[in-house]
This record gives sequence, structure tokens and C-alpha cells, in this order.
Amino acid sequence: MAKDGRLILTLECTNCKNRNYSTTKNKTKHSGRIEHKKFCRFCNKRTLHKETK
Repeated sequence: MAKDGRLILTLECTNCKNRNYSTTKNKTKHSGRIEHKKFCRFCNKRTLHKETK
């Protein structure tokens, strides 16, 4: 973890379970899991992507 408290994490598609995206989040401000609607190139549509462990 960096000095500013940001954590690198991976986003996983809820339909096909592929890990498509990596992003960062501030762990002190957002303690819960992140969910984003992003494009999955394997499903070829916009799906919900959730943070993995």
C-alpha cells in the first residue's frame, strides 16, 4: 500500500467471472467493496464488475 492510503485492486465481471480491469481506491474513505458498470470484452456488453479479494 502506498503512503497516501490507496490500494490497487482488480475488478471481476459478474457474468463470466473474468478479471478485466485494475484500479485503485482509497481504503480509508471507502471501506466497502467497489461495484462499477463497465464493458466486458468477453461478454461483449456492459456488465457489473465487482472488486475481488
